Amino acid sequence: MATTRTEDPNPRGRSEARDRLLATASALFYGEGIRAVGVERILAEAPTTRATFYRHFPSKEALVLAYLRDVDAHIRAGVRTAVDTAPSPADAVRAIGDGVAADLGRPEFRGCAFLNAANEYPEPGNPVRQVVLDHRAWYVAELTALFAQVFGDSPRRGKPEHAARHFLMMRDGAMTGAHIDGAENVGAAFQRGVEGLLTVLH
Repeated sequence: MATTRTEDPNPRGRSEARDRLLATASALFYGEGIRAVGVERILAEAPTTRATFYRHFPSKEALVLAYLRDVDAHIRAGVRTAVDTAPSPADAVRAIGDGVAADLGRPEFRGCAFLNAANEYPEPGNPVRQVVLDHRAWYVAELTALFAQVFGDSPRRGKPEHAARHFLMMRDGAMTGAHIDGAENVGAAFQRGVEGLLTVLH
């Protein structure tokens, strides 16, 4: 299940230069913060010319939106793989949770790209914030559909959307706390929480 996505208002054809710019900017945005990284830094590290940059991205905001949409596409692909390959809806939920726990231990992990972006762009209606909201709405919708299948006709059936939002809340906590309390400890606690959702509510 998917929600309407915010489309790129300035679509550009893919090219080696565009991919290099996006890859460079994505690493910098994620590692150091979006507002902390200027266009000059990206041009120096890509490296590329200002004219090439603006041919593909008419503004820094357009590049930020492309960065977040790339992250969104990666996460969507991971969720789709979990759903398509898991032997049951409950196993698909576990697989999505396992993916979150695995991310926490990556050396380059710096939290959730969308939560980070939301902190930097708090203004309602900002296009960057809208991409964040669209991504989270899709994530909850996917989990809601899975939990609806997990619960089935159980007499103890809970509300699938409540379970999905509980999952998201735990994920947000794991993403923000892993660098403080340790990825291994937080990942294990998160996975226990996911199993608790499946066991207690199913």
